[in-house]
Amino acid sequence: MISFKGKQFMKSIILMAVRWYVAYALSYRDIEELLLERGLKIDHSTINRWVIEYSPKLKSSFKNKKRPVGGSWRMDETYVKVKGKWMYQYRAVDKEGNTIDSCFSKKRSKIEATKFFIKAMNSCGKPIKINIDKSGANTAALNEINYYLSKSEKIEIRQNKYLNNMVEQDHRFIKKITRPTLGFKAFHSASATLDGIELHHMLRKGQHVNAANQTVFEHFYALAA
Repeated sequence: MISFKGKQFMKSIILMAVRWYVAYALSYRDIEELLLERGLKIDHSTINRWVIEYSPKLKSSFKNKKRPVGGSWRMDETYVKVKGKWMYQYRAVDKEGNTIDSCFSKKRSKIEATKFFIKAMNSCGKPIKINIDKSGANTAALNEINYYLSKSEKIEIRQNKYLNNMVEQDHRFIKKITRPTLGFKAFHSASATLDGIELHHMLRKGQHVNAANQTVFEHFYALAA
């Protein structure tokens, strides 16, 4: 259970503000104004702190409620600006477009790609095949992982640009939500916010085990129960 102890505002208000930010292309000041219209005077900096604090916790709560994904993955990175520098959101989807996992990194390298693949496999199991771009770092990372696997367990590595169109299209949703920020101010705040954005995107895709029984926002709020 996620704690809201000591907060000035009710849990339902905090969760509503967090969801608005990670679900829609709104700035913190936009949400401040929307809340004020509802009689709630909450500074945009407070909303920012809520998003950073609760997004990772909500995403962590979702782990055991996520539908299983397929064994054919499409992996790619998208760019996110932090303090004027481009950093990388590693992402993967299966052939149905379901999100496998994501991981934010300061660099694009074999080490960071390996970390992402291991994180994704720990959460979703080992895939049968992974389609990647021509990145040498991603190829080297998968070769490193395959080195420790038996012949029958090795992951098939494919480099087909057409097959990666799905994950590249999926990046657009992330970029759409982050665009109003005009760039993040710190790595930790970018990473936390992206956790919330990725979480809501998975809920929109119907990746909750009980997707048919509740709305997206009901699932989102229930993660804090």
